Amino acid sequence: MQKRIIANSPLLESSAAGWLDLEKLADVEISSEQPGYPIEAALLPELDQGWRADKPGEQTIRLIFKQPQRIQHIKLCFTEVTTSRTQEYVLLASQNNGASYIEIVRQQWNFNPEGGNQELEDHLMDLAEVTTIELRIIPDISGKPALATLDWLRVF
Repeated sequence: MQKRIIANSPLLESSAAGWLDLEKLADVEISSEQPGYPIEAALLPELDQGWRADKPGEQTIRLIFKQPQRIQHIKLCFTEVTTSRTQEYVLLASQNNGASYIEIVRQQWNFNPEGGNQELEDHLMDLAEVTTIELRIIPDISGKPALATLDWLRVF
């Protein structure tokens, strides 16, 4: 048996917890953001105030990888402490720079400030050569004006 020690390549860069270092590996596109709650605050572990949209309605967050990645695990956390609403999100992946997408998951959650005010989702998958991950958030499926928020998103 031969053994070789290899150096980490940019494709394998990750944080101490094993999550991809999105700051180094990806660019991000967003449909809006509120001052003081930038998308970096949801994507980078050292920032913890989360992201907020600056306008009501459906929002899109798109991670565009500088090099294709193997994606095995995505965790998301949403919190709503003031308004009862039903939120839907769709998580999509592209292997061809956004020319087409596959749906990873579509999930709805009923927020209730009296007790069900946090949604924590943990998705396992095995997708090779992912160039783009897209998160679409519909903050209130009833159509009432509501702001989308995202506490954090981690990718491995």
